[in-house]
Amino acid sequence: MDGSTHPGEERGAGKAAGTEVLSREGLIEKVRAYHPHVKSELLGDAYDFAKLHHGEQLRDSGDAYYSHPVAVASLLADIRLDEITIVAGLLHDVVEDTSIGIGYIEARFGSDVAELVDGVTKLEALEKKNPLSKEVAQAENFQRFILATTSDIRVLLVKLADRLHNLQTLHHKKKAESRQRTARETMDIYAPLARRVGLYAIAAMMEDLAFQELNPEARRAIEFRQEELAIENSLDLERIEVDLEQLMSLAEIPCRIKGRKKQPYSLWRKLEKKSIGFRDVADLFAFRVIVQNVEDCYRVLGEVHMLWACIPDRFRDYISVAKPNGYASLHTTVRASGNRRVELQIRTEEMDRTAEFGVAAHWGYKNKSYGFDVESARAAGLDPVESLNSFAELIQHGAEPSEFFEYAKLEMYREHVFAFTPKGKLIVLPVGAMPLDFAYAVHSVVGDTCVAAKINGETSPLRRPLKNGDVVDIVRGKAPGVLPGWEALTVTAKGSQFQRKLHRERETLEFRRLGEGLINMALRRAGIDPIDVKMQHTAGLAGFETREEMAEAVGRGRISSTDVLVAAFPGYTADRFEDIDKPRVDDDSANRMVSGSDLKPGVTLHLGECCCPLPGDRIIGIRERERGLVVHEAGCARLEEFDDQPDLWVDLKWTELAKTGAVAIGRVRVNASNEKGVLAKLCAAVAQANGNIVRIATQDRGSDFTEILMEIEVEDLKRLSQILAALRSLAVVDRAVRDQEEEDE
Repeated sequence: MDGSTHPGEERGAGKAAGTEVLSREGLIEKVRAYHPHVKSELLGDAYDFAKLHHGEQLRDSGDAYYSHPVAVASLLADIRLDEITIVAGLLHDVVEDTSIGIGYIEARFGSDVAELVDGVTKLEALEKKNPLSKEVAQAENFQRFILATTSDIRVLLVKLADRLHNLQTLHHKKKAESRQRTARETMDIYAPLARRVGLYAIAAMMEDLAFQELNPEARRAIEFRQEELAIENSLDLERIEVDLEQLMSLAEIPCRIKGRKKQPYSLWRKLEKKSIGFRDVADLFAFRVIVQNVEDCYRVLGEVHMLWACIPDRFRDYISVAKPNGYASLHTTVRASGNRRVELQIRTEEMDRTAEFGVAAHWGYKNKSYGFDVESARAAGLDPVESLNSFAELIQHGAEPSEFFEYAKLEMYREHVFAFTPKGKLIVLPVGAMPLDFAYAVHSVVGDTCVAAKINGETSPLRRPLKNGDVVDIVRGKAPGVLPGWEALTVTAKGSQFQRKLHRERETLEFRRLGEGLINMALRRAGIDPIDVKMQHTAGLAGFETREEMAEAVGRGRISSTDVLVAAFPGYTADRFEDIDKPRVDDDSANRMVSGSDLKPGVTLHLGECCCPLPGDRIIGIRERERGLVVHEAGCARLEEFDDQPDLWVDLKWTELAKTGAVAIGRVRVNASNEKGVLAKLCAAVAQANGNIVRIATQDRGSDFTEILMEIEVEDLKRLSQILAALRSLAVVDRAVRDQEEEDE
């Protein structure tokens, strides 16, 4: 340092509304305290630059705007990050809110700083363009957020510090709607992401500040009860702490003991989730015992359990099996002095730092440099971006933004279950995960080919939730395939997304086969052998890049087979290809529901009993002697019988009448537990999903399971899908499928 005076160097200089701003030298000293070789000139230059270029800008509080980036930098220093990240924190709003471009930032502060500032700037620009309160924009922004943070985890760390300071000053915002939106975003996105990368301290502060905005009365009530109980139990808590200190002294185990006050929001979630009273919270009173090494952790555990009775189902060993974000500790709950239930967390100093700061705990001073210690992180079981990569993988495989966002939120909030491969590899999954989720966690190819599973050496249903310690052996088929009822066999985003992808691929192949059949049939009707037509050339004339795309479009009903003929033979009209033997439609109820370019009044239509087509299904007509035209769902197995008779095929679609309230029959096959009251539960689920059962029959009955066939009045395919989802959600139901799907297996 040159010792000269810099603008804002005196602590508190430049404040506008009584808020003290950390001075330039104060920030440098804060970083130097843990990073002796900090580039103080770079840090000081960034401080001055932010102050100069934010100029006269003010925040909602009335403070000079530069106080915000200084506060962000200070928060980043609290978790001991490198100077590049702290400089990015100082400059994170400069490009967005001033005339300074990212190129100038790079020229003056280097490419590393510029990349971080650019990443944060782009995220903020997205938020302002598409406010996160709008669901679609929120989902799209979250996808971009994940992709940006997986390229450099420090983008996320700067953004989290930015959000935390904005929450600390949230009360200055005048509009309640804006405050509520910020608080809700925090609960939905930022706090779970902080927890995901192990930043528990920041996550807890965010949640509590957001909770204060969203439900201030509940927060005040919980704080009041906490203070009441603290006073009421103060003597017992003091006695417990003294007992612990004496116990550790007698056992000659060096340690630090500190009490832990639970955050109001954490208590609120526990009360809400478990529907229990305040006094029933198991970890209302808690202590941390921090020791020098792992061996001492287990020694402390033994000493404590010999002194006080433990509560068996409240013991967790996160040292032998750490959480995915690197968290490691022993948790036990005991009945201590005064018969008080007290939770103890036993960990080393390094574990304690990781528990507080997660991925940020592994930036440190080493060999006169300061950066991310990869070896230390991996030894703690933590990869800085691994916990976010599963989300990025979903995006890369085409997850819809809204679908991805919902899955991601669920996955971030879930607790974990720990299972193992037969070779002993640990697989961490959310609670409730099933063998198919396990298979996809091992590898996407293993999931795609999963057909069965053995758990702890015994064949097990794919619907069985995994338990801690399960050894799972996936039985694989020869080729990828969609598992029937897969929606009920997976809870992870990855499992659901990949099964949906397989389903789309199979569906695409079916539509292409169907489209090719319809095109060939139309050509033969016109007296043309399909072999004589250059389909790739025809596809180009029809506006498609490949013949497969054209066939799929015909199969899906996006264009008709007649459109393809007209494209293949320019100058001809559709009338040229009309067939005098086309079926004729009369005026019964099925006729009013179905229409097609090949139909004229006169011939009777029937809905096929083999597949029970519903409005919403892709449909095909087959001309049958004595019956007229029979309508089939495009995937119906019976259609294969007519593959060599293309002249019998007629392309159909549902009329507007069918889409607006017609009633059809959907057939459902259910495998359910053979127990008392199961029929009542099934019927109630159907009724609640707005279905009307017209027929029900038991097809097969064993000692454990019974197979039931139901015919249900529904208005369309969407309603039947809702009913199937309702049935699959029942604990007594092992499987519920549309009956035609049973035939496809």
